[in-house]
Amino acid sequence: MSKISRRTFTGIAAASVATLSMPSISLGALPRVVVIGGGAGGATAARYIAKDSKGGVHVTLVEASKRYYTCFFSNLYLGGFRNYGSIGHNYYGLAVNRGVNVVHEWAVSVDSAAKKVNLGSGNSISYDKLVISPGIDLKYDTINGYSAEAQTHMPHAWKSGTQVQLLRNQVMNMKQGGTFVMVPPPNPYRCPPGPYERVSMIAHQFKKSNPTAKIVVLDPKNKFSKQGLFMEGWQRHYPGMIEWIDADTHGGLKNVNASKMEFETDLDTFKADAACVVPAQKAGAIAMAAGVNNGDWCPIVPASMQSQADENIYVLGDASVAKSMPKSGFSANSQAKVAANHIRGALTGSKVFDARYSNTCWSLVATNDGIKVGASYAAGSEAIDVTSKFVSKTGEDSALRKATYEESIGWYEGITTDMFS
Repeated sequence: MSKISRRTFTGIAAASVATLSMPSISLGALPRVVVIGGGAGGATAARYIAKDSKGGVHVTLVEASKRYYTCFFSNLYLGGFRNYGSIGHNYYGLAVNRGVNVVHEWAVSVDSAAKKVNLGSGNSISYDKLVISPGIDLKYDTINGYSAEAQTHMPHAWKSGTQVQLLRNQVMNMKQGGTFVMVPPPNPYRCPPGPYERVSMIAHQFKKSNPTAKIVVLDPKNKFSKQGLFMEGWQRHYPGMIEWIDADTHGGLKNVNASKMEFETDLDTFKADAACVVPAQKAGAIAMAAGVNNGDWCPIVPASMQSQADENIYVLGDASVAKSMPKSGFSANSQAKVAANHIRGALTGSKVFDARYSNTCWSLVATNDGIKVGASYAAGSEAIDVTSKFVSKTGEDSALRKATYEESIGWYEGITTDMFS
């Protein structure tokens, strides 16, 4: 493949949309795969299905955003350990190095009978196999008083985009001695330890610039991922700053008043000076439009990540029902490789290996105090099953915790290279 400059790539990406005015894309004998969603699942799938510019499969990646900001490690941006630009990535590598046709448009529906993805522009793209990796949508109405409008005052910052910048600005400008309220989501949701790492990172900022501030966590659950590890860390690094209140104690969040920054529970009405509210979640809208969901999420075949509703559609990452696998970037990346192997086998006759999955979730509690949880998995007949697992221990020495944090930095560089290069 000849060398293409970034300027040329931008022109190609724009031109590729214009070529879609045909009823479908004709590419001779090459099989066609469309991937919807350019995050950890979709970008990885596009790369591994295409393999390279001579990989024998034509891959089109449909992703509305030209620059993707990872949700994983966004908490480290909140804590001051990363700058915002460092969590942003583009699709240049996929287009130039892998020959992926990157189309920056919204996918609005899927015609599974005709095997077409319909775009917001009115164009369509034909496929032989379709990968849907849309991430999550938020169920705003599961919290009385919360809404898309309320998120301006109480950002969720739980999807790729600029909300995390808004949240950081509110944290950094909160009045001295004020109260920050965090409302985590109910199960199941994207990144189980994420809300509690977020609390840790905000506490880290407060310790430096607002040491008399308080953080109140109004949890809809009675327990959470890595609870003992987080609580040990909070006591060590931020004594007296963080109050976690479980669902049984506060009796449930009855109402949110964004204009007054108030949270009404059976226990009390809590007044916030800044807040983060993360509502319940469901599979991204395109999964619903494609009809591969059963309720809020999308059941899959454990050995391949194929949709149980359509053998020509694969559902990856947060949107899927992967049973014991958590909804995480690592999980999505792992699932994408299984799906890519299965798709290439079906379309090109290449060898298909038994499905093996893995996941690790790292969290930063304070400077050089990293913790982790993870597992390996295999495809069972009905579910993706755990074959082994691990978790950090309370009381670990500082050298091990620092090494765990450094391991997470290496993982971030590795996975983003795997996704976008």
